[in-house]
Amino acid sequence: MLIFNNTTSSSSFLLTAFPGLELAHIWISIPVFCLYTIALVGNSMIVLVVMVESRLHKPMYYFLSMLSGVDLCLTVTTLPTVLGVLWFHAREISIKACRVQMFFVHGFSFLESSVLVAMAFDRYMAICNPLKYATVLTDMTSLVMGLTIVIRQVVFMFPCVLAVNSVSFQGGQELSHPFCFHPDLIKFTHTNPWVSSFWGMFLQFYLTGTDLLFILFSYVLILRTVLSLVAPKKQQKALSTCVCHICAVTVFYVPMISLSLAHRLFSPTPRVICSVLANIYLLLPPVLNPIIYSLKTKVIRRAICQLFQFKGWRDPNTRNL
Repeated sequence: MLIFNNTTSSSSFLLTAFPGLELAHIWISIPVFCLYTIALVGNSMIVLVVMVESRLHKPMYYFLSMLSGVDLCLTVTTLPTVLGVLWFHAREISIKACRVQMFFVHGFSFLESSVLVAMAFDRYMAICNPLKYATVLTDMTSLVMGLTIVIRQVVFMFPCVLAVNSVSFQGGQELSHPFCFHPDLIKFTHTNPWVSSFWGMFLQFYLTGTDLLFILFSYVLILRTVLSLVAPKKQQKALSTCVCHICAVTVFYVPMISLSLAHRLFSPTPRVICSVLANIYLLLPPVLNPIIYSLKTKVIRRAICQLFQFKGWRDPNTRNL
C-alpha cells in the first residue's frame, strides 16, 4: 500500500510533479486525469472486445490484448502517486512502497517490450510466410509465447529484486518524478551509485535492446518482401497492416530511451525536461495504443461499436414494437 503524507522522514522519499509549477498542479491534473481515463477505458475496451468476440480469437488480436493488458497494469501502477501529488500534494512515499512501485513500473515496461517482439513476429509470419501462418501461429503457440514472455521477465527481474532489496537508501530525498524510477532512486544510495546505475542500464539495454534489434530485423525482412511485390495495391495493403505496430514501437521506445539517457548520461538535464519525458514515457503508449489500433484496424473498430450497441438498434423487429 502506498503511503502519502506531506512531511518527510528518513524512511521515505518526496515525489515531485512538474517542478516549479506547484501552484498550477490542480490545472495540470485535469489533462493528466483525462489521459489516465482514456488509457484505462481504451485498453480495458480492447481486452474486453478480444475476450468476447470469437472472430477476434486469432494470434494477432491475442497479442494486441496482451499489449493492452500490460498498458492497463502500467497505468494502474502509477496512477495513485501521480494524481496523489497533483490533487492532494501528497508527496511522501515510504521507501518500501517506492521499491514495490519501481519494480512494477520497470517490470511492466520490459513486459511490453517483449509483447511488441511477439507482435513483430506475428507480422513477419503474416507477410513473409503467409502460407505457414495458420500452422505456425496456432492458439497453443500464442499461449506458449505468452508464457515464455512472462517467464523471461521473472528470470531477469527476480535477481534485481534481491539486489535492490539489499541496497540501503538515503531517506528524506526529493525524487524527480511523481513515481519511483530506478535511475532516479540510485542517486540516493549509501553505496557507489555507478555500480547500480551500470547494472540498471545493462539490464535495460540488454532486454529492450535485444527486443528492439529483433523488431528492426523483422521489419527489414518485411520491407524486403513488400518491395518484391509487383502490384502497388498489394504493397500498400501489406504495409498498412504494419502501421499500427510501427506506431506502437515508436511511442514506446523513443520516450523510454530518452528518459533513461537523460538520467544517466546527461546529468545536467533540467528537471522540468526529465519530468515531461517521464510523463510522456508513462502515458503516451497506454493512451495512443488503443486509439491507434481502434482507428486503423477496421475489425477492432467494428467489434467495439457492436459491443456497445443495443440489440434493439440492430433488430428491425424490436424497433417496430
